[in-house]
Amino acid sequence: MKSASRKALACVSRASFSSVKTLTLAGLISVGLVGCANLSVQSLFSNYSAGMADSRSLAQQGAFPDAIDALPTGAGGEILDEMERARLALLSSDYPQMKEALDMADLAVKEQTNQAVIQISEGFNQVGALASNDNMLTYVPPSYELGFLHLYLVRHYLQKGDLQGALVEVRRAKQIQEDAIKLREKEQDLARKSASENGISDNVGAILSRYPESDNALGSVQNAYLFYISALLYEAEGNLNSAFIDYNRALAVAPDNQYVAEAAMRIAAKQGRKSELKLLEKKYGKVSTPKKGSAKLVVLAEDGFVDARLGWRLPFWVTDSNGNLESFTVALPYYAQSRGSQPQVISLDGKGEKLEGLADVNAMARHALNEAMPGMVVRQILRVVAKNEFHKSASKNDESGLGSLITSMYNAVSEQPDTRSWQTLPARASLFSEYLSAGEHKLQINGKTIKVNLTPDRTTLLWLSTASGEVVDWQGTLGGV
Repeated sequence: MKSASRKALACVSRASFSSVKTLTLAGLISVGLVGCANLSVQSLFSNYSAGMADSRSLAQQGAFPDAIDALPTGAGGEILDEMERARLALLSSDYPQMKEALDMADLAVKEQTNQAVIQISEGFNQVGALASNDNMLTYVPPSYELGFLHLYLVRHYLQKGDLQGALVEVRRAKQIQEDAIKLREKEQDLARKSASENGISDNVGAILSRYPESDNALGSVQNAYLFYISALLYEAEGNLNSAFIDYNRALAVAPDNQYVAEAAMRIAAKQGRKSELKLLEKKYGKVSTPKKGSAKLVVLAEDGFVDARLGWRLPFWVTDSNGNLESFTVALPYYAQSRGSQPQVISLDGKGEKLEGLADVNAMARHALNEAMPGMVVRQILRVVAKNEFHKSASKNDESGLGSLITSMYNAVSEQPDTRSWQTLPARASLFSEYLSAGEHKLQINGKTIKVNLTPDRTTLLWLSTASGEVVDWQGTLGGV
């Protein structure tokens, strides 16, 4: 535990505590939030990960249609519910349902974004969360989840053979992620301001010290998977300038990925970018020129399921309006220590080939939670203090003790950690790329043999998922190599 945790006995000032009853909520509630979510028993008295347990278990067994049926209704709000359904539908190869769910989530995100801009300027308040818990607030997807939403829309358009439609989604993904990051930064600023104004900065710091430092490596913040797809599509379109830029962005995020480096070097050579090529070759070695009439195979493999958030209760102490020291607990989400994984291996025409890491979704999820924690902690502290003051007020004129008992029980059971996140996403994404002779090739992974037909001077994209050990695959031909 860090030294900052020794401040766990930090107390809210008496003046700050007594003012809780009349606090306005402007600045206390996450700025991206746009209203109370649909009231449900699960949101009040349970948490999202608990409600998703059955569906995740079925998905891990490869029973994807059953996993869709087991999704909790309304537990995460429209955006999260539809994103979960879309990913499971993709794994079920139910592409019409996938597209329907993606479109519904996308529309809800658009509406949420438009409202968020208005409500930031108006100082919009959300009262429901102080009366219950953060699960009653509308779910606002972090930037990495929005990236995957559009990445799967890219997949849809590629399956239709619509390269331009896929490129539109790539551009939308970049913009919407930038907007989400700006909203998160504003939320963090408001959380710091609120903590300072209400005299709870030390309490917030003590609780946050229980969380591991966020990994600020680019792989935790940005998505090389999305950058690589973007570059691949620009290259297929013949837009080599944009392709080179995005290959380099992917390489900055995944600097150990030789396949990405080779793609960047080949375009640098084509465009006569001598200085850039020299720098890349110094680090990654020289790249060979593909033979005329050869074909490019790109394998994108998604593996596993991202970790689910767990919940725990952490203590803090405050001085009440009478000067008495009182102990409380806050219910917050966290991630268990993630276990490392070995790179996936494929067999291509009988030869073993290793896929190289492109995206660590667990790292992105942890980073997103750490960014959201200051706002969560501020709301939690103010909530439990406000509930306690209400409980005391209700108890004064409650001769039977029944009202006091009811409010005490409600306060205890309604404090639930906000464990909402897109839990059917893959844990990681990996890449293999090679130039091969045109014609049929056989690729094996997890005991499944996939025939891949390569067209001369074209790129064939093979998209794999091994979420449950079962292999789900799709392949399509893109533009020139």
